[in-house]
Parts: sequence; C-alpha cells; structure tokens
Amino acid sequence: MAQAIEEWYKQMPVITRSYLTASVVINIGCSLEIISPYNLYLNPTLVVKHYQFWRLVTNFLYFRKMDLDFMFHMFFLARYCKLLEENTFRGRTADFLYMLLFGASVLTGIVLIGGMIPYLSASFARIIFLSNSLTFMMVYVWSKQNPFIHMSFLGLFTFTAAYLPWVLLGFSVLVGASAWVDLLGMIAGHVYYFLEDVYPRMTGRRPLKTPSLIKALFADEDVVVAQPANLFIWSCSIIGLIIFDGKDPEYPSDFVELPKIIRICVSLLDKIIQYL
Repeated sequence: MAQAIEEWYKQMPVITRSYLTASVVINIGCSLEIISPYNLYLNPTLVVKHYQFWRLVTNFLYFRKMDLDFMFHMFFLARYCKLLEENTFRGRTADFLYMLLFGASVLTGIVLIGGMIPYLSASFARIIFLSNSLTFMMVYVWSKQNPFIHMSFLGLFTFTAAYLPWVLLGFSVLVGASAWVDLLGMIAGHVYYFLEDVYPRMTGRRPLKTPSLIKALFADEDVVVAQPANLFIWSCSIIGLIIFDGKDPEYPSDFVELPKIIRICVSLLDKIIQYL
C-alpha cells in the first residue's frame, strides 16, 4: 500500500506534486499548531505596510480545517491539476505555471477591488484564503477543455464535464461552504479560458503569452511537438472518414450526432491541422 502511494506520488508532474506537497505540509503544520494561520492569510495592509509578501502565496496553500470539504478540495487538486498538467499542458509546464500565476493574480485582484466596493466589502473581507478558489479555477478550466466527458456524482446521477463546476458548487453549498469562494474560482477560470481560447479564435491575437522568465525555468523540458504525419497514412485517414460516415473514435459521442457534412468537415480540418 505504502509503495503504491509512493509510486502514485512520484508519477505526479512537477507543478502538481509541488503544489499538493506544500498544501498538505501547511495544513498539517497548522493542525499541529506548528504554523499559525494568522501568518498565512491574505492581509493587504500587512503586505503593503509591513512587507509580508509571503501572504500573497501562503493564502493559496492553506485550506482551513481538515474536514470533508478539505478532503474534496485535496482530491480536486490532485486529480484536475494533474489532468491539466499531463494532458492540456503536456510539454508546456511553463504555460501551466503561468496559468496558475494568472489565476492567483485575478483572484487576488477581485478580492482587493471587491473589498473597496460598498455593500460588497463585508463579504469580500471574510475571504482571507483563496486556496479553494484556485482549485476550483482548475476544475473550471478542465471542464471547458473536456466538456463532453460523461461523469457521475457519487453514483447518484450522471452529467457531462461542462456542468461539473455547477455540480460541485451545489455540493459546496450543501456541506455549508461559502458559495462566494467557488464562484470566484469560476470567474477566474472563465477569464483565463476566454483570453486563452476564445479571444485568440475571434481576433487571431493571443494576449496570454508566457513570459520568457518563466519559460527559462523549464528550458530543459522536452517539448511535445506534433510530428508531420506520413502522407500516405494521412490520405488513408481522410478516405476512411468519408467511408465511415465522418466518425472518428477520437471524438466524443456527442460529435456523431451532428450532421454528416459537418462531421466530415470538422474531421478533415482536424487532420489538416495535424498534418501541417
């Protein structure tokens, strides 16, 4: 059992492993009263006037008391952070780290600005730890990248991944957690998704470019680059798409419900992009 856990831990990608380790160590330290949460929470006054800049980081590592909600967020962190880093950001660790930094900056900015808005300042003043929000942001981004995957919630009902954030939001409310925290994560996730995926398709410009400084940290990483396909195999795949009614096992089940001509066009475009 211990060996299996060790193997599972070692197989985690570097960012996921580092974030999970830091979070577990911080929470155990607080539970044993080795570390005080009062030295970790987000306090703009202490950051600016007393130069306690570590609070900008540590408030994303502490998940408060170790209860059912903590266990669920640890599961979300281990699962969806790992899925994003291994799949969507495979070979692009610098981009993944930049996504987390961007999300953390957006969340911090929302809380700071919200604290200055009348009638909302009291609600935002109670948000002093943003770890749950950052975890929820990763869940939201993953659901946007994999909207057609079928999922089950505790075996009670099934749904597609596109609705996963809303299902988890409802669960958080049921267990007594603050809905504001999860909503902030959804907002930050949607901002990233829009700027990284939607806006570039609309304008051809990509505003979220990973800084060279962050890329330099992972300069030795093996970058995954799609190799040009063999022309003969590529041509056979095109013919196969037409013969088999435009169906491709790489696409989700919802894809085959589209009209044939649309399926064939999308599949051909995908093959052309892979070839180029």
